[in-house]
Amino acid sequence: MELWGRMLWPLLSGPGRRGGIRGWTFSSWQPHPPLAGLSSATELVNHWTRVFEKKGVPEARESSEYIVAHVLGAKTFQSLRPALRTQPLTSQQLQCIQELSSRRLQRMPVQYILGEWDFQGLSLKMMPPVFIPRPETEELVEWVLEEVAQRSHAVGSPGSPLILEVGCGSGAISLSLLSQLPQSRVIAVDKGEAAISLTHENAQSPYYGFSSLATEGSWTHLPWGPVDLVVSNPPYVFHQDMEQLAPEIHRQVLNRVVQGGPHHLEGQGGWSIFLEVDPRHLELVSSWLQSRPELYLNLVAVRRDFCGRPRFLHIRRSGP
Repeated sequence: MELWGRMLWPLLSGPGRRGGIRGWTFSSWQPHPPLAGLSSATELVNHWTRVFEKKGVPEARESSEYIVAHVLGAKTFQSLRPALRTQPLTSQQLQCIQELSSRRLQRMPVQYILGEWDFQGLSLKMMPPVFIPRPETEELVEWVLEEVAQRSHAVGSPGSPLILEVGCGSGAISLSLLSQLPQSRVIAVDKGEAAISLTHENAQSPYYGFSSLATEGSWTHLPWGPVDLVVSNPPYVFHQDMEQLAPEIHRQVLNRVVQGGPHHLEGQGGWSIFLEVDPRHLELVSSWLQSRPELYLNLVAVRRDFCGRPRFLHIRRSGP
């Protein structure tokens, strides 16, 4: 397995970014005095669930379960042995739960609080300001894997594509593809040094054994020749005025990912671009592609996410 990373692409900034929060300021405020009478994991989960609900923290029970399980060395509360759920916790464990729960009260995402998150069976490190992958993004990975399997069946050879991911973030997509396509190669690119560093760190995990990551250069001069697939989950753009979305998409996504593709990818329908977008972007993307016939790009398929929203696009080249 090989993974390359190169810097690319001015990711969107500002309050409309998906999955990222600029930062938090932590105070010494304690939401409650020492939790007298609360000693077991189950009692702590129930307590912090009530506190989170009272303060309007989303997914109150899930948040408390993840935090308590993490302190006890488990991935989920449900995976704890029954005896561990009822036995007394140590004072150090109680203090750690209180500190982590205080961060959740200040709306830090659970993934950043825990410093890791599971994606497609991989346990990956997470840290701000790198975006946290959405649960729906696992469906994007599944669609790419289906495409590779179909192509491999058609040509009668094992799947070993060269894949370009634009905007790799934590490396979740690239590393998931590599873990399930061990003969493939992935070029992971991102503008952010923090994202490149985190992808590199996740790629070095002894659990997965991916090779090293390089960070120099630009995607406009790929030395490995044409790639077979492009996949991208760029930051979503949100504006109250929907008409303002078109130029943002044109500049940040289509120009960088779609229009740049023909210069580096196999022609004559031999390659595909898979995008995850905000559901409101579907018609804008389709209209933009129709307005650029010289690119020979067609939107050939749209998939809905598990909530029924049009989230994933498959774009294919149909000409020279």
